[in-house]
Amino acid sequence: MAVTEVSRARVEGPPTLPAPGRLVKEGNEVFVEIADKRIPIGGPLPELREGEKHVNYTTSLCPVCMRLLPARVIERGGKIYIRKVCPEHGEFEELYYGDAKIYYKMMKYEESGKGAGHVKAYVALTSPCPYNCGLCSMHENHSALVNLVVTNRCNLSCYYCFFYAEKAGYVYEPSIELLRYQVRQIKKQGFTMAIQITGGEPTLREDLPEIIKMLREEGVRHIQLNTAGIKFAEMYFNDPEAAINYARTLREAGVNTVYMSFDGVTPKANPKNHWEVPFIFEVFRKSGMTSVVLVPTLIKNANFNEMGLILKFAGKHMDIVRAVNFQPVSLSGQLKRSERERMRVTIADAINGIEEQTDGQIPADTWYPIPVAAKFAKFVEASVGSEQFCMANHPMCGAANYVFVERGPDGVPTKFVPLGNFFDIEGFIEFLDEERFNIEDSKFKKLALLKGVIDLRKFTDKERMPKELSFSKLLTSVLIRRNYDALGELHYRMLFIGMMHFMDLYNYDVERVRRCNIHYTMPDGRVVPFCTFNVMESLYRDYIQAKYKKMDLQVNKMEGFNPGEKYNRSKYILRIKKDPLYYETYKGLIY
Repeated sequence: MAVTEVSRARVEGPPTLPAPGRLVKEGNEVFVEIADKRIPIGGPLPELREGEKHVNYTTSLCPVCMRLLPARVIERGGKIYIRKVCPEHGEFEELYYGDAKIYYKMMKYEESGKGAGHVKAYVALTSPCPYNCGLCSMHENHSALVNLVVTNRCNLSCYYCFFYAEKAGYVYEPSIELLRYQVRQIKKQGFTMAIQITGGEPTLREDLPEIIKMLREEGVRHIQLNTAGIKFAEMYFNDPEAAINYARTLREAGVNTVYMSFDGVTPKANPKNHWEVPFIFEVFRKSGMTSVVLVPTLIKNANFNEMGLILKFAGKHMDIVRAVNFQPVSLSGQLKRSERERMRVTIADAINGIEEQTDGQIPADTWYPIPVAAKFAKFVEASVGSEQFCMANHPMCGAANYVFVERGPDGVPTKFVPLGNFFDIEGFIEFLDEERFNIEDSKFKKLALLKGVIDLRKFTDKERMPKELSFSKLLTSVLIRRNYDALGELHYRMLFIGMMHFMDLYNYDVERVRRCNIHYTMPDGRVVPFCTFNVMESLYRDYIQAKYKKMDLQVNKMEGFNPGEKYNRSKYILRIKKDPLYYETYKGLIY
């Protein structure tokens, strides 16, 4: 495989990679042949029943055979559902969004994307979406955050995990040069690169610092490390200085943010790393790793009731925690509807739950969908005349909020003040849309932008704004200077709360996939949306990684790693419980 340098200049299109599948017609039947499978296309249009309101049509997949089906999105009982009918496996209906009122608000901010950047497309178009991923000419957004899988090994075995080596039956661990090729494929889009190093558990790779340095060499601006943090804690238990030096090495190599799994504050809700987090945080503080995003996977009957407590925990540790990104669980496997209902959480459910669990301090009406960011981008684009990084996701893919945190003497949050409490977000968005067209006709575009920022003051209620916060000045910095540091300053002054709901085969909406900007880069050079890579894993993730595997687990030998070797908490639990650091971390929350 040749690895060639690609400049940051505009690239109108590289040599097109082969498409993953092809459309085949036999009589009245249509199929897609992909990944050694033959998948039928089409089915009947689902009926609208009494007491239901039609919302829109889309396409979806059969949860059994992945057949492409027409689907109907409906409103019933104040909630939004998606329904599809497979000719072979029958009807499937799934909760799509748990609150119709919030759904309609979010959909109001829909924005269109511009395709896959300067690359236009990586693969030829030979099949309907989502059987043609790589990205193709049907895709509507460039990559915003790219997942780079460096291993499928893991020192844990979480039941809801998308994948790890034992499930796959082989070890996938690409060389640094192959990873470099994958990064250069992303570079062809011509936008600022943000990459998340993921797995498996990336810290199991001994050459992780070298991988991070390679990313910096290739011009990656933002590097995020996805981890459960267990290695940092285990190293600390055995040699605190070595753990701190390891984290410092990663930071100095180029890691900007640690994207850390954290499912709850109590040990019941978070059996994964509750006991280790105090020591992970100690390592981060002493190594200068001061940008941590907590990532809870939300499951209705597991940790849903701890969302408010998680936010308090984040607020208590705002010296290093910058954000909480809730991820409602994506359900895999063949599950009965009753089983799915016991676990299913939608973004709307989480928004309403947070309002309740914070005693109304973070109201549901202060949340907005991700494509609001695209309105910022298009406003700036019109002002300065150059193409901007644009996040035009489907409104159902995510939601966001910024909150100012007031804390007591012990550091525990006493009050959350959402941005929407003192800033007219809806009025500001309307202003952006209106002014965008005026600015496009302005001769002095930067002056027009400056005037626009000055006008932003009218959207701020100074009486309700926290005294420690000068939001108008921060926003001016973001829009005028348009640099990484200005946005970073905002992150350091407020707590960002995000939500990303990755789909599964039950609630699959092809329109969402087409607008996805959270992508995976694959070893064959393709770039694939999150919800095809992980949801249609037999067609994408597992099919390709098996071809590039390092070893089969039956061999059970690999330098520096035994695939059956997992983290053993029992070796450390007595020491953990005796350490004041543990109690101090959770003091005022559960102790």
